[in-house]
Amino acid sequence: MNDRTTAPGAPLRVAVLDRDSGFLQVLGKRMDRLGWEHRVLTSPVPADDLVAMRLSAMVIDLAALGPQAWEYLDRVCSQLPGLAVVVCTGRSTVAQRVRGLRMGADDWVTKPCHPEEVIARVEAVVRRQRRAEAGRSAEPVVAGEVEIRADQYQAFVRGQSIDLTRREFELIQLLAAAEGRVLEREEIYQRVWGYTMARGDRSVDVFVRKLRQKLEKASPGWKYIHTHFGVGYRFAAERVEPEQPAEAAEPAAAAPATPAEPTGPLPADLVRA
Repeated sequence: MNDRTTAPGAPLRVAVLDRDSGFLQVLGKRMDRLGWEHRVLTSPVPADDLVAMRLSAMVIDLAALGPQAWEYLDRVCSQLPGLAVVVCTGRSTVAQRVRGLRMGADDWVTKPCHPEEVIARVEAVVRRQRRAEAGRSAEPVVAGEVEIRADQYQAFVRGQSIDLTRREFELIQLLAAAEGRVLEREEIYQRVWGYTMARGDRSVDVFVRKLRQKLEKASPGWKYIHTHFGVGYRFAAERVEPEQPAEAAEPAAAAPATPAEPTGPLPADLVRA
C-alpha cells in the first residue's frame, strides 16, 4: 500500500485531526502562507481514505479521539508506515509519550504550543523520511529465502509476505544493511526508535524475538538473526543443518538353528523292545 506519494520539493499535503478551533485557525493560516495543502478532520478516518488523500503528514490530537485514541494511532501507524505522524495533544505522562512513539508516531508535541513549532516538527519528520527514501536502493535485498522490499515496506519468502509491522520492517532493514556486522542494542534502538535507549529497556530484544519467530516460521530451513550475548545482533542467512536420524539398533544375533527332528522310521538297531 503506497500511503505517501508526495514528490520531493512538492508542497506538503497535511491532515490535522483536532477540534481546537482557535489552534486550527492559526495553524491553517500558517500552512496557507507556506503553500501547503491541508484539511481538518474532526473524527477518525479509515486508513483507505487517508491513502486516497495522498498525505505527506498527519497531525493528531489524541484528546479528540476519546477512548479509541490509542487503538486509532496504532492502526494508522501500522497500516500507513510511510505516513509522517506527529501527535499534538495536551499534557501527558512520560509513559504515554513513550507508548505513542513506540507505536510508530514520529514526533510528539505537548499543548499548549506555538503552531510554528508544529510546522517545524512536521517539516523535520518529512525531511527525514525523504532522506531515508532517497537513500534506499531500488533493488530488493535478498538473503537466503528472504527478499526485503523497501518500496513495499515488507519482506517476502517465495513471493509470500511475512506480514511485518512497520517497526519489524525497519529492524530487518537495518540489520540486513549492516552486511553481517554486529549491531549493538543501543545503536539499533537509536536508529530504529529515534532516541537514546533507557537503562533496562528491553524493546530491542522483544522486537528481535518477534521478527525472528516470523522469519523462522516463513523460512524454517534458514537462520537469519544471530544473537551476540552482551553485545547485540547480527543478520546473516545461514542454512539450518537437518537433524540426522538416529542410527537403527543392531539386529539381535540369530539363535543357532535347532536340528530338525527325524521324520522317517528309526533304524532297527535304535528301536528298543
